[in-house]
Amino acid sequence: MLQDRYGTDKLFENILQYSQAMEPVLVEIDRWLDDAELYQLIRADLAKRFPQTEVTGRNSTPVEVVLRMLAIKRLYRLSYEQTEYQVRDSLVLRQFCRVYLNQVPDDTTLIRWAGLIQPETLQQFNQRLTELATQLKVTKGRKLRTDGTVVETNIHPPSDSSLLCDSVKVLGRALRCAKVVLAEETALAKEMFRNRIRSVRRLARQVGEAMRRGGTLAETQGKAAYQQLLRATQATIQQVEKVMPVLQAQSSQQADQLTETFAVFLPRAKQVVGQTIQRIFQQAKVPATEKIVSIFEPHTDIVRRNKAHKPTEYGHKVWLDEVEGGIVTRWEVLSGNPDDEQQWQASLEHHIAGFGQPPHQASGDRGVHSPNNEQMAKEKGVRRVILPQPGRKSEARQTYERQPWFVRGRKWHVGVEGRISLLKRRYELHRCRDHGEEGFGKWVGWGVIAANLVTIARKVTAKTRSIGKVPTAFRPEIYSLSRFAPETSYVK
Repeated sequence: MLQDRYGTDKLFENILQYSQAMEPVLVEIDRWLDDAELYQLIRADLAKRFPQTEVTGRNSTPVEVVLRMLAIKRLYRLSYEQTEYQVRDSLVLRQFCRVYLNQVPDDTTLIRWAGLIQPETLQQFNQRLTELATQLKVTKGRKLRTDGTVVETNIHPPSDSSLLCDSVKVLGRALRCAKVVLAEETALAKEMFRNRIRSVRRLARQVGEAMRRGGTLAETQGKAAYQQLLRATQATIQQVEKVMPVLQAQSSQQADQLTETFAVFLPRAKQVVGQTIQRIFQQAKVPATEKIVSIFEPHTDIVRRNKAHKPTEYGHKVWLDEVEGGIVTRWEVLSGNPDDEQQWQASLEHHIAGFGQPPHQASGDRGVHSPNNEQMAKEKGVRRVILPQPGRKSEARQTYERQPWFVRGRKWHVGVEGRISLLKRRYELHRCRDHGEEGFGKWVGWGVIAANLVTIARKVTAKTRSIGKVPTAFRPEIYSLSRFAPETSYVK
């Protein structure tokens, strides 16, 4: 049965007076997470774990505890294991997460609950945070700046040889498990379970060494190694195709799991083989939209942004909208590598829907500029449209962009780069460590939400201090948000 929260514990309250107090920022975040609408959004997703989760079964981990532990995880940049350890170890975090003296849920429990929360729910969660920020006058929505960045998926730099090697590794390990499950099956020869992992590792090294040497001889040797690597992968695929029907006839749970593994990775391995034949042996170009760069994260896009330090990135382009006050009001995970100017209309429409009025000032980079975008913004009621024109400019355009309000707007817009840098450095948007396309959306969402929670809390705390109302929970020995830096975090 889905449990909402633990009851208050008087013994815990007595013990708590001998511990450190929460820092003011954490006190404010604690208060925002008490909001009924935020709570109900998360509860609605967690209630879908089983058909009768809300009415039958033993008491679950309370929704309130799950929400707050997931917030702590991103605020402190912890893993699930580290989150469990730190909450169990700290009276302050026990108080924040409302665990009190009860058992802290372990990391696997937290992972299962976190998997139920949908990316769309996190979008609604962030919209509610924006409403709260508006009510507290942290922002009025008068200024809007937009920009995009790339969040990488957690994959190694792709190459055809490494993708072939990964395919054989995954299928080979599954075949090894299938051999144990089908130990009594006599219809299949031992050759059907042959493991080629060691061979493909050696061949992949030979390909890499040949490509590094360069020259005609090295290219010939590399192609020969590629040919052997390709044959080994195709042989493994044929083995899987013969073993799968036999596994499907079995009724055990392990056989079902192996069948599911084969069903997921076999098409990806075939795509890698076809891609390698086209690129290496037919010398044909494969469009970026048709390439697979990881068999584990096949949704990964190839994004080229002409950056000097990293011309090609593997992940997804993410578009961000930020208003004054440092609140990121919207994010969108884009498919492929669309032009920046296509995102302008969606940003303006979302802002108007959220704040009920157009921004007084809206800005973007040169890639967003187009006459249509400028005209559209003015038609929607934006008074100051700051979209610098790329390339050669006419005298009239130069005069227009030298106006004081335009120059001030450009200087303010530069701050979005700092916001993106903060999200990547402090809230882990440099690389997504969740799996799958849905996991990618959740990772970005929790990172933005954590950043917004801290931003709102700091603004409100600063206002409170400026008028002399220091929170009673503030003490010099505060429980700092920077206490658990990644390099000093406990690793279980």
